[in-house]
Amino acid sequence: MAEKLKPADIASARPKLSGWTIEESEGKLKRSFKFKDFSEAFGFMTRVALLAEKAGHHPDWSNSYNKVEIVLSTHDAGGLTQKDVDLAEKISAL
Repeated sequence: MAEKLKPADIASARPKLSGWTIEESEGKLKRSFKFKDFSEAFGFMTRVALLAEKAGHHPDWSNSYNKVEIVLSTHDAGGLTQKDVDLAEKISAL
């Protein structure tokens, strides 16, 4: 099981998480993405799904037409772990 990040670890990860909202009290990273249309949004979700599957760490997300909302949290650790930070960085790189 991944170890939950301490507040100091979260603080040091902040520079890598541009565009992400860190909700420490809820133990979540959140980000919204907006695309030209549904096809672009769905293509993005497909690329994220491949990254997530490879990492063995899956986001909570939703899609409405051209918008994708992503929430990352490690449920079995009860909050944020390095897995969340790593996946958020990879998603941002897309």
